[in-house]
Amino acid sequence: MTTGPVPFEVFMAEALYGRDGFYTSGGRAGRRGDFLTSPEVGPLFGSVISRFLDAAWHQRGRPDSFIVHEVGAGPGTLARTVLAAEPDCRDALDYVAVELSESQRASHPDGIRSRAELPEGRLEGVVLMNELLDNLPFRLAVHDGAWREAYVDANGDEVLSAAFDPAPSVLPDGAALGARAPLVDRATALVTETVARLDGVLVAIDYFTPTTSGLASRPWREWLRTYVGHERGRHYLAEPGAQDITCEVPLDQLPEPDALRTQAQWLELHGIDELVAEGRRYWEEHAAVPDLTALRMRSRISEAEALRDSTGLGAFLVAEWRGRA
Repeated sequence: MTTGPVPFEVFMAEALYGRDGFYTSGGRAGRRGDFLTSPEVGPLFGSVISRFLDAAWHQRGRPDSFIVHEVGAGPGTLARTVLAAEPDCRDALDYVAVELSESQRASHPDGIRSRAELPEGRLEGVVLMNELLDNLPFRLAVHDGAWREAYVDANGDEVLSAAFDPAPSVLPDGAALGARAPLVDRATALVTETVARLDGVLVAIDYFTPTTSGLASRPWREWLRTYVGHERGRHYLAEPGAQDITCEVPLDQLPEPDALRTQAQWLELHGIDELVAEGRRYWEEHAAVPDLTALRMRSRISEAEALRDSTGLGAFLVAEWRGRA
């Protein structure tokens, strides 16, 4: 896929988003896809997002046009469930699903706008990034007595550059032989540039972790992961284009967020308990002769458990940045 040697970041970009890349050729989230994100658990997640959007709309004085950009929208599952929740702001809502993959944009629902990239200029309202930053190509630092940058040659093998001089400040002075750490320049740039031109709030939900040095101290297979068919994949250099590549995102490389919570805490803050209680009441009233609505309401209980699972999705972190452009 490459003529090499090229930085790992370039290899990863081609493997995920190139002509024969994973997302270009059909890799996607979903029960019939390769991995499950919170929107695919069921409609409850979108209902909570809908409540959050309503609160943001009210805070802005209920404008006639309320713009939401979802960056990394994939096949549009979150957009679909937000619209289905019928938020109070629906008549003002201008939902823009930003997705690089043309094949995934083709699956976006009616009632929204689809784009390949964020528009230029000032951004108003809300920007959502659900499990996006962990998928942005990153540079890979490797320690072999000194920190060096990983490259990939034409044979698909990893080769190392000369030692960094100086090493990026986020990297620890000492590390075990073979230690690795991500340098998430693209994620940093996206967050920084978005907040700089945003009048509103950016909400990012992801595999965040506190520090780069913390990742360097852990076995790299814990935080540099591949997925295909709902299973962990092979080595990150194996079969480029056939598997997803992702990493935990170190917060010390990003602008400091204005708020940081676990997904479980964020969902509780924005009304998941009220939605589950509503679902339970509706089910109890209609259980004798259940209709589709009753079945959907009953499913809120199991969906909430999955979304708040401290060993799974509930442990994701939600970072918020307030833009004042």
